[in-house]
Amino acid sequence: MPSKSAESGKTRISSPGADDGALRPEPHEGLDRYDVAILAELQQDARLSNAELAARIGLSPTPCWRRVKWLEEQGYIKGYRAEIDRHKIGLGVLAFVRVDAERNNAGATQELENAIRALPEVISCHYISGTGTFELTAMATDLEAYSRWAMDTLFRLPNVKDLHTSFSLGEVKASRALPLNHLGRRERR
Repeated sequence: MPSKSAESGKTRISSPGADDGALRPEPHEGLDRYDVAILAELQQDARLSNAELAARIGLSPTPCWRRVKWLEEQGYIKGYRAEIDRHKIGLGVLAFVRVDAERNNAGATQELENAIRALPEVISCHYISGTGTFELTAMATDLEAYSRWAMDTLFRLPNVKDLHTSFSLGEVKASRALPLNHLGRRERR
């Protein structure tokens, strides 16, 4: 189990087969305040030009562009997308679906995972603790469409034992922006 060394901020690896006692940097330790600022700005508006981004974070355009490329290459920035208003395109129902699996062995779970990944109506899927195996977030045009989809598709997925659905009655917060305040303000070396 990894443990964090208070004086170094590095993670001590103590998992089987690891170098017992060896210090490894946290994945985010290579980020400095400019990198964090770039991530924060791009989360708010990924369409910023490099010049606008550089001005907002206090760098000149060339080093800013290099940093953005580095963040992309290192996998901190996984992609850029447009945020679409689901109501404007007719997706009025947002459902949270707990899926209980019939069997929880590697083969059956993998088959169910693959089937869930192929469903465009499912916008997120998570393994969960407690009751159930997966928690899905799914969208449909209306309750009737959701009901048909659940009966014709979800219940027919391999290894599904039961479904439990809750519907959103209204969004309080819907943000894809990740919190960055834990990254601090380090200087990159």
